[in-house]
Amino acid sequence: MQTTKQLNRRSFIKVSALAGGGIVIGLYTDPDFLAQERGAPAPVPATPINPNTYIKVHADNTFTIVAKNPETGQGIRNSLPMVVADEFDVDWKQVKIEQADRDDKYGRDMGAPNVSQREGGSTATPQNYQPMRNVGATGRAMMVAAAAKRWNVPAAELATGSGIVTHTPTKRTATYASLAETALSMPVPDLASVKLKDPKDFKIMGKDIRGVDNFAIVTGKPSFSIDVNPPGMLHAVYEKCPVFGGKVVSANLDEIKKLPGVRHAFVIDARPPQPAPVQGPPAGPNVTWASGVAIVADNWWLANNARKSLKIVWDEGPVASQSTAGYLAQAKQLAGTQASQTPLGGGPRSAKEGDAEAAFKTAAKIVEADYYFPLLSHAPLEPMNSTAHYKDGKLEIWSPSQTPEKFNAAIPAGIQNEDVTFHLVRAGGGFGRRLYNEYDIEVSKIARLVSDERAKAGLPTVPVKLLWTREDDLHHDDYRPSGNHYLKAGLDASGKLIAFRDYVASHGTTSVIPANEFPRGHVANFWVSEGNISPYGIPVGALRAPPTNGVSFVLQSFIDEIAYAAGKDPLQYRLDLLNNPTAPPPTFTDASFGAPFNYKRAIVVLEAVRDMSDWNNRRANLPKGTGLGVAFQFAHSGYVAYVAEVTVTQEKKLKVTKVWSAIDIGRQIVNPLHATNLVQGGFIEAMSHMMAWEITIDKGRVVQNNFNQYQPTRMKNAPPSIEVKFLPTNFSPTGLGEPSLPPAIPAISNAIYAATGIRIRSLPLGSQGYTWV
Repeated sequence: MQTTKQLNRRSFIKVSALAGGGIVIGLYTDPDFLAQERGAPAPVPATPINPNTYIKVHADNTFTIVAKNPETGQGIRNSLPMVVADEFDVDWKQVKIEQADRDDKYGRDMGAPNVSQREGGSTATPQNYQPMRNVGATGRAMMVAAAAKRWNVPAAELATGSGIVTHTPTKRTATYASLAETALSMPVPDLASVKLKDPKDFKIMGKDIRGVDNFAIVTGKPSFSIDVNPPGMLHAVYEKCPVFGGKVVSANLDEIKKLPGVRHAFVIDARPPQPAPVQGPPAGPNVTWASGVAIVADNWWLANNARKSLKIVWDEGPVASQSTAGYLAQAKQLAGTQASQTPLGGGPRSAKEGDAEAAFKTAAKIVEADYYFPLLSHAPLEPMNSTAHYKDGKLEIWSPSQTPEKFNAAIPAGIQNEDVTFHLVRAGGGFGRRLYNEYDIEVSKIARLVSDERAKAGLPTVPVKLLWTREDDLHHDDYRPSGNHYLKAGLDASGKLIAFRDYVASHGTTSVIPANEFPRGHVANFWVSEGNISPYGIPVGALRAPPTNGVSFVLQSFIDEIAYAAGKDPLQYRLDLLNNPTAPPPTFTDASFGAPFNYKRAIVVLEAVRDMSDWNNRRANLPKGTGLGVAFQFAHSGYVAYVAEVTVTQEKKLKVTKVWSAIDIGRQIVNPLHATNLVQGGFIEAMSHMMAWEITIDKGRVVQNNFNQYQPTRMKNAPPSIEVKFLPTNFSPTGLGEPSLPPAIPAISNAIYAATGIRIRSLPLGSQGYTWV
């Protein structure tokens, strides 16, 4: 069972005065407690506590709540303050949201649920839900205690609501603001004594709350990182070698500096990965950057126009000989020589239970298939950008990073972390791309070079904004790895699955089947092994819902193949497999939070989506060319099942006409409006992955340049209806950005098979002649 670490007596609340009246309420965590939570010896810190400030009570009885995590469109800037506000017992209309800067006072990822200031892996909700409830509830308890002291009455006679404490017998009232001074003078309650609300009493959580930035966004007000515009700012572009790992040999900088509006131009040498010291701990984070040419001009158009005049001699390096065709050939060769070799087992990416090879020999029927999904770029709508100002040995940076870290600015600028002010700015989409901070590193390096050059010329320092083009982003991403899966299944005479094997050839852990993926634990003979494509010079990383964003397509499609080969209903076949576990749940768990797969929760979402879609009746009465497909996935501690209805013409024109989804992400949906949006957005993004997204490599460089070659799903192609049903369960809440995407692709591909009899085993569909309508 998934558990959430509880803050105990070693974590506590502090209050302080707020200028102009009111108080500040902050959550403090003792480093000794954090060390014990992660099983390490307690450190001896110079400062015994680190403050985390979250609530400001103003004299007019309004409240500012700090949003500490980055906002990339997932709604966390709303949802975490909603948790605080509900427990604090104020009205949402009384609340203003303040975005936190990157600061260690908001914690580091040290093993406790309140110490991560980042966005990724659907971790923000499970890490912060309980701590934010504690903050709000403690603030409420402080106000009750202050009122009890003022009126000399028992706290049990007091009620709260809308930022007001009411003495129930006499109807006397006092605003939180009027009680702030008294609360400040009183001992802060121990967290162990603070009573949380009963969920039935929630007034904000569970309600549809629109995004706090919505009005600014739809009215075109500056809201995103790309809109940052400090006075005097110059604009930068950075030209890197089109071949991964290539380096600048020479460039025509003198000519570039003479072009209109150009103020600075530099060749920047690469900083390769730093070797670990022979003895002692590492010297610091391994921050690297690529070789390239930076051009800084009065505006971005002039900088990018000057870029077109660059004449660079590159040392392309060894990756120039690599290609997608070469990777595919090597994958096939690996499968031919290794697929039947016994895996090592015991790890997250290989496993062996029973004897699959022996079971294949006695099987009544064998099902074999090869599946492939390609490299993908993240392609968020807002290109990579960041703004930095180096002045007097300090650097100020405005960044849309999902993993904001001061060292990404400090190391390239040649300063210490404490000399960096790091502002978190809303990003126009992340999807894992902004986990990788090349843009922060590059702009910090460029800003330092600009400052030094201007100082030599007697000029004042200025901020610098680095903005990548769409081509830069597609050519220099950290890509979702491709996956080549070679599968084999054995069935007995009744159609029961008795043996399962998957050999995976890939070049990144985020494409490989984890050893505990379903159907492990539900088939007696299970075998997973892998081979690595090497050499491989393409940078890879996490894209929304790794690794299941590709693996779900493979496994849920192949399970469908098995069901049809057995002559069974594909939804019922999944239920039958789940209802007959063959072994205890694997000890290997979901990497995000250590939550093991719970097959009973998977059964519930499948049964719910079956009923929502009227699966049996609808499937029996569909017109020719229309099919229903089903898929489910356990990802990032969430359970999502989809049924998709798809029509297919003889010309391979596809329309997803209706979608049903049943979802279990725990006991509390903080903001149903945002949660529903995440599900619908995840499904539609999956349609982009499925139809048109593919990164191909030729001569060590990316072939695709822009959205004309890497088309996202358009609004007109989105399903007319995506019905979402949340199934509350007695498990800790988790996030939803990741779990909502993976099963969408196999639900559609399985529907295509149901409509046409054509099995989709390779992506994207566009390369096979399909189009959306």
